Amino acid sequence: MKLELYSEQLKRLPADGKQIIGHISGHSIVVYQAFNSGIANYAIKHQRFGGPHYSFNRMSWIKPGFLWMMHRAGWAAKEHQQQILAITLPIEKFKLILSQATLSACDGQIYATQQEWKQELERTEVRLQWDPDHDPFGIKQNRRAIQLGLKGDILKLFATQWIEHIEDITPFVKQEFEKVKNNSIEKLMLPYEEVLSITEPELIHRLGIN
Repeated sequence: MKLELYSEQLKRLPADGKQIIGHISGHSIVVYQAFNSGIANYAIKHQRFGGPHYSFNRMSWIKPGFLWMMHRAGWAAKEHQQQILAITLPIEKFKLILSQATLSACDGQIYATQQEWKQELERTEVRLQWDPDHDPFGIKQNRRAIQLGLKGDILKLFATQWIEHIEDITPFVKQEFEKVKNNSIEKLMLPYEEVLSITEPELIHRLGIN
């Protein structure tokens, strides 16, 4: 995975707005998930999700933003989130997930009524949240980061058929977190990230982005 200094990333990426930012390579994008060892080790070995510890009956959240994942998982320190997986997914499948997403909260610019939003929420299998992005210390930023919750059939497709590669990046995460703890931010390395271009009008409207 291509890396860059956090200080350089700050100069390149937008500081505000709703942004889908992630590690993009060719026609693929990386999304992150954090699990306990039972789920993570099965996924690494089989290059798909499943096994006795994984449940297809609950919503599973994916995040393309590395620092948002680090905030959520406490840099691999939170319970049941001690292993960080980098999951490579075709961009076309990622956009398919986006096309089926419904915002977790009603947005009056997208839905005419609360009832219309509730009906779509019940019909769709993907939840979309725009949350404040965070810096390496966990401080909220003006920029919004996306996370997507998958359930039902689309979760099964993602977990068992669409994934190109699963990599355990926990050692890298812990190595870089030492720099954060030592306040050596000038040395902090992160995955090289860029803004995913969204040009499809339907997606732009569904995601609530400009």
